Amino acid sequence: MAQGQARAKRRVTVLGSTGSVGSNTVSLIALEPERYQVEALTARRNVALLVQQALLLRPRLVVIADPEGYEPLKEALAGTGIGVAAGPSAVVEAALMPAEWVMAAIVGAAGLEPTLAAARRGATVAFANKECLVCAGPLMMELVRDHGATLLPVDSEHSAIFQVFDFERREAVERLILTASGGPFRTLDRAAMAHVTPEQAVAHPVWDMGAKISVDSATMMNKGLEIIEAHYLFGMPETRIDVLVHPQSVVHSLVEYVDGSVLAQLGTPDMRTPIAYALGWPARIPTPAQRLDLLRTGTLSFEAPDPDRFPALRLARQALQSEGGGPTILNAANEVAVDAFLNRRIGFLDIERVVEETLEAVPHDRPRVISDVLEIDGAARRYATGRVDERK
Repeated sequence: MAQGQARAKRRVTVLGSTGSVGSNTVSLIALEPERYQVEALTARRNVALLVQQALLLRPRLVVIADPEGYEPLKEALAGTGIGVAAGPSAVVEAALMPAEWVMAAIVGAAGLEPTLAAARRGATVAFANKECLVCAGPLMMELVRDHGATLLPVDSEHSAIFQVFDFERREAVERLILTASGGPFRTLDRAAMAHVTPEQAVAHPVWDMGAKISVDSATMMNKGLEIIEAHYLFGMPETRIDVLVHPQSVVHSLVEYVDGSVLAQLGTPDMRTPIAYALGWPARIPTPAQRLDLLRTGTLSFEAPDPDRFPALRLARQALQSEGGGPTILNAANEVAVDAFLNRRIGFLDIERVVEETLEAVPHDRPRVISDVLEIDGAARRYATGRVDERK
């Protein structure tokens, strides 16, 4: 760059900007607004926060997925010059805007189509949405290859692996080791877990996350989904992906090599770190995250996950081994069950039961195209909803 020449702004879009990951992404962009041109922000239904973010970052477009939010959003942004749209199709249109970098932070299967739309046009996609790879892993990886897109994982575990994985010498990688905090019920027995409340389940002891992801951490389904995600993202057989419970959440994951070396990425448990890694990639950018002090941290402990108290890991491996639509079914049933638990329609242990029953009942047909994925997803949701209704 010639001396005095202005650095071109990086054009970015944040899908799901009002959630936990999206809000942290917005806060990082706001620290250095001269570096970024925000093309679009989207949210599900939080009009008030979306308006605040829009006035802060001045995107070209804001989209509210819930059409009922359109009028209040339009009224709040009248005269600003910011475009306003609503509905799921408008979220996909936002993903198609000419941003070179897209944060895919829409929770659940609702994020699948807009994330695929961004990848299809060859964007760099930072994805915090596990479900995209879980539901449509082979299809998504094929699409990424065909269109020259780049996938940057934002989950702290996959970001950690990405940072220490030798992509040039994959054959040298022996094993991936995902770490898990163990969630709020790490030491609770099954009898006690049967009576936990949604408030207890979302009170994560280390991470600050949204309600759905917090419940997934409490059941350890989040780690099951991460096994599936790592399998597709890094091309690693499921049998060579392990999980270690690490309550301090300082070691975010590890890669073991054939010579016995184990490389790990460490840091304080702050989602702004992996988000910033993706936002600045291939460079690194500063964050206000607290710096890791190993002397102050003291002991780092590790233990094996208990398969009897946390069967979600077994269910996830079973879904992946099915080599068909199992992961899509697993994810859909889990979303239905977690939502029912958060709304006090079923108990905590019913989550895994609904998921297991749905996996056993819904056919595991292999999806060939995205419409197949959506069909399998819909069938699993209908069946899981029926199982929830029977438990009320």
